[in-house]
Amino acid sequence: MTDQTIIGSALPNIPWEEKPEGYKHTVWRYSKNPIIPRDLIPSANSIFNSAVVPFEGEFAGVFRCDNRQRNQQLHSGRSKDGINWEIDNERIPFISDDPEIGKFDYAYDPRVCWLEDRYYVTWCNGYHGPTIGVGYTYDFKKFYQLENAFLPFNRNGVLFPRKIEGKYAMLSRPSDNGHTPFGDIFYSESPDMCHWGKHRHVMSPVNKWEITKIGAGPTPIETTEGWLLIYHGVLTSCNGFQYSMGAAILDIDKPSKVLCRTEPFLLSPWELYECVGDTPNVLFPCAALFDAPTGRIAIYYGGADTVTCLAFTRVDDLIEFIKSNSKV
Repeated sequence: MTDQTIIGSALPNIPWEEKPEGYKHTVWRYSKNPIIPRDLIPSANSIFNSAVVPFEGEFAGVFRCDNRQRNQQLHSGRSKDGINWEIDNERIPFISDDPEIGKFDYAYDPRVCWLEDRYYVTWCNGYHGPTIGVGYTYDFKKFYQLENAFLPFNRNGVLFPRKIEGKYAMLSRPSDNGHTPFGDIFYSESPDMCHWGKHRHVMSPVNKWEITKIGAGPTPIETTEGWLLIYHGVLTSCNGFQYSMGAAILDIDKPSKVLCRTEPFLLSPWELYECVGDTPNVLFPCAALFDAPTGRIAIYYGGADTVTCLAFTRVDDLIEFIKSNSKV
């Protein structure tokens, strides 16, 4: 018997910093942000919108590293503490059985999900327009590419960390070929990680801070209240797009059903490293680590499409905030 809200494993070495004294909000930033500067590796123009997971007692991840030719690329990285990172200077050379799928155009905004016996990677893959690339790795050294999940155009493909009713499950955001000025989150399932169908609408933009479009962020976290989904929402202001962070709780057996979601944002671009960069006013969550016994959650997010940052929350406080400030 347990009183844990998160259904999952312990991660005693989770990156963590206590909430600042007097701070009144549910999610707080790491005081030493950004944790990864734009030029950590020689080839990079920027390093942001990246995914991190626990790995062999330490941490590993897949990082969006746009290079100095402004090509959008994925790189592998490792860390002992989840804060100080070593990232490969060369992009990941995915191994593919089909040269057609293995053609490299661009790859960005990865997510990484431990599922069954391997780490799956999903990303926005350039194949006659943006779609959802799918691959996997066992060791963050060799990466294997599978079939793209969907036809173009699509972004923000995020896997669930276990099968649901016997099927693999993924969230995504159908889009267009440009800088999409619209977008809802959809749910899809697959028997084999190749053929995806039974697409179901999950949610549309409803709040002013997300009124243009929304997209799934980190791998959903399984809790006793349902699937905890951290997501991004976009407002079109007089100065362009502004990306903020929100959260929702999805039904545990039918994740296309939204139980509650935040009417106010959790974090919005306020700090200099979120407001100034290659794309100003962007706060884009892509990964979340958790320690189930303590309920601690560490959220990795991109700042201004330039650097990688870290924020923290506690699961019980976050769920209570979502339920008390919900607009579905």
